[in-house]
Amino acid sequence: MAVDPAARRADRAAAERLVHVSRETWARWEALVAALDKWQATTNLVAPTTLATVWTRHVADGAQLLPLAPQDCQTWVDLGSGGGFPGLVVAAALAGRTQVHLVESNLKKAAFLREAARAMDVAVTVHAARADAVLGSVVTRADVVSARALAPLADLVAMAAPLLKTGAVGLFPKGAKAEAELTAAAKSWNINASFHPSLTEPDARIVRVDGLAERRGVE
Repeated sequence: MAVDPAARRADRAAAERLVHVSRETWARWEALVAALDKWQATTNLVAPTTLATVWTRHVADGAQLLPLAPQDCQTWVDLGSGGGFPGLVVAAALAGRTQVHLVESNLKKAAFLREAARAMDVAVTVHAARADAVLGSVVTRADVVSARALAPLADLVAMAAPLLKTGAVGLFPKGAKAEAELTAAAKSWNINASFHPSLTEPDARIVRVDGLAERRGVE
């Protein structure tokens, strides 16, 4: 799908108004977008209709998680990283300061993540496996665990439970049904959660989870 250069430039300008980071970070994000454009022709990494708005819809959307993370974040785990959102966006901004793990079971997408990371000159660890094969065994602790458009919140907290129950902060971008998803998740879990408005989608919110425990008597 051809992208209108004027539309892409306008979208980049809109993203710059939303996100304020270093020139080095923007340069890494440019390498990410270039890699995405290259791979998208043969591998479905993002919805084709969002390519013209990749800067706001994907890059800025991922970058808005950064202020919600602990300032001294040392380890960040992103589940279902796919086209690198938000995992590679975060890795670019935190390069040299934070160890970033990208968990992606699709082998083609995992290969993309590795190539894009090399092009961006950022160090990440890509796990080409399911989350349940990584969390709690390969990765036993994190400061942040994130996931975007991967699963309903009830499934996400269950997936991320090995990290959330040991102190990780969960950052999960959600749409207009965020409250309903939290209500459903709370049937099985005691969740300390808060909602934060999205900078990129008027009806969307980011669910931040600061504590998780299983409800007694729930199977």
